[in-house]
Amino acid sequence: MRAVIQRVSEASVSIGGEQRAAIGRGLLVLIGIEEGDGDEDINWLSGKIARLRVFSDDQGLMNRSAQEIGGSILVVSQFTLLASTHKGNRPSFTRAARPETAVPLYERFVKRLEAELGKPVATGEFGPMMQVSLVNDGPVTILIDTRLRE
Repeated sequence: MRAVIQRVSEASVSIGGEQRAAIGRGLLVLIGIEEGDGDEDINWLSGKIARLRVFSDDQGLMNRSAQEIGGSILVVSQFTLLASTHKGNRPSFTRAARPETAVPLYERFVKRLEAELGKPVATGEFGPMMQVSLVNDGPVTILIDTRLRE
């Protein structure tokens, strides 16, 4: 799994001009699911995101997590995070899991993240074209890949 996590003051996702979900202060998580990903990736990544200390403490240091500040999380599936661009100019998405594999993993990831966060997580919808709006706070953007475990 590959995730791009952005600290936001607000974020929303719309489908066909209709707003699907919106959050205030928290994290926007764009998630790409790769062939071979499984429950170990879900458990590791959801815990890492819920406890990721990217919010300021009283001294202005990034020392607080979304859990600690009562922040919200919006998860949007984005298979294009797994694009391979090493050959030619047209990205290849062969590493991305097929929907029949990716959808159940995406749903389990969201449920696990809700358990880690201790409250519901807002989501887009797997599959359709979406419009994502955000105000990146900082800006703070973190890339996490479960294959690298960095």
